[in-house]
Amino acid sequence: MALNRATFALMRSNVCRSIAARSLHHTFYLNTSTENVTHTGQAFNEGDYRAIRYVDRQKEVNQKFAIDLVAEEPPTEIDGRNVWCDGGGGALGHPKVYINLDEPGPQPCGYCGLRFVQKQHH
Repeated sequence: MALNRATFALMRSNVCRSIAARSLHHTFYLNTSTENVTHTGQAFNEGDYRAIRYVDRQKEVNQKFAIDLVAEEPPTEIDGRNVWCDGGGGALGHPKVYINLDEPGPQPCGYCGLRFVQKQHH
């Protein structure tokens, strides 16, 4: 289930009480307890038995969510109408996919989110 940036901001803001949001066949809950919320929305209410794993230690959450880091990367300008993306990490990347740039604006890779845009020729 893909969540947009506004949903992540709401999850991190801790301003609303347990809001349920329904998306097709999935339901996810936003929790506003004092603990940090992870990128997957994991947060436990008071008395939840799953919170036992944090009794003798602090819950560590990376505040740099991947969706925000990818959004900071500017779109790559391409001369042609098509581009391929393999994640750029060799064996650590993803399967090669071809992206059509005929539509206006940046076109994202479905695997890693990197954006590509066709260079405008005047």
